[in-house]
Amino acid sequence: MATDRHRDAEGLSPKVDPSAVILDTNFLFVPIRFSVDIFEELRRLLGEPLRCVVPRPVIDELRLLKVDAGTALTREVDFALRLAERCEISEGDLEAGEVVDDHILRLAVSTGYPVATNDSELRRRLKGERVPVVYLRQRAYLEIDGFV
Repeated sequence: MATDRHRDAEGLSPKVDPSAVILDTNFLFVPIRFSVDIFEELRRLLGEPLRCVVPRPVIDELRLLKVDAGTALTREVDFALRLAERCEISEGDLEAGEVVDDHILRLAVSTGYPVATNDSELRRRLKGERVPVVYLRQRAYLEIDGFV
């Protein structure tokens, strides 16, 4: 039985493609809330060329947030949607009983892409599947947890 450098007893870690990264809904709020250039920071962490992928359910979730949002949140959502326009949109719908985080997890496992999120529960689930996670550290810069 093969063992990788992370001492994975079940065999080698899943293939990770660091040329692309999946962005979660909350991650698209990082630039406006913390003044961090996520695209520049992602390039610093993952290198060039880099494709940022936003799943269609994330776009749908942003639009849904905007429905009952006040003025400040509406501005943030509009900003996040403009950021998403700079990314590749991954088409695909939620499966029955699935929420956006489930979709992101499924997409990450199937593509081998790391995920950029600040959601602690999603980060825990991704770590359980050995998917690298990019997250905001000290409200100032991005860091990656997991092997890329």
